[in-house]
Amino acid sequence: MDVMDRKYARQREEMVRRQIAGRGISNPGVLKVMGAVPRHLFVSEALMDRAYGDFPLPIGEKQTISQPFIVAEMTQALSLTKDSRVLELGTGSGYQAAILSRLVYRVYTIERIHTLYMRARKVFDALHYFNIVPRFSDGTTGWPQEAPFDAIIVTAGAPEIPMHLTDQLADGGRLVMPVGGADTQDLLRITRVGDELVQENMGKCRFVPLIGEHGWKE
Repeated sequence: MDVMDRKYARQREEMVRRQIAGRGISNPGVLKVMGAVPRHLFVSEALMDRAYGDFPLPIGEKQTISQPFIVAEMTQALSLTKDSRVLELGTGSGYQAAILSRLVYRVYTIERIHTLYMRARKVFDALHYFNIVPRFSDGTTGWPQEAPFDAIIVTAGAPEIPMHLTDQLADGGRLVMPVGGADTQDLLRITRVGDELVQENMGKCRFVPLIGEHGWKE
């Protein structure tokens, strides 16, 4: 491990201790992968030294990489196992998909902005995260050909819960997503129990808008 690797490893350790475990995230798998995945590789070189700070960062195209705590909170809320198949809407930087990929069997992730899609693919390949299946498309329609999913995560704010996404959940599957206005949303977890949908509100959050056929219009 060279000097830079050691520096970023220390920053990850501090990030997990202060921002994640320190705020109540307790899932051992989530804590482990948050301390292992190199978050600085998912931002521009100019922002690498800020990658482990307690805030989101711009990644271009009016998009952001989410605050580390939010990534950990949403990941923990999905209640994942090593056999889980997960759908992510909004690849963005690729960091959330990378975190998920270290915990589950396979991650399907959709990005509508081609430059972000290509950049994330390159990082996945460089890190040998080969259980991530990226797709360039309108993520708001989901991925019905690969459904049902054990978990679905939406990393942009939608005006309402898209029912076609809950239809793509397996029985017992969890959907975690922000829902509300363009400026602030509620972070919701929806669990499919047979034909019923059980909804929990995890608190206020702020995400970029989910753009697409079943989200906000450009």
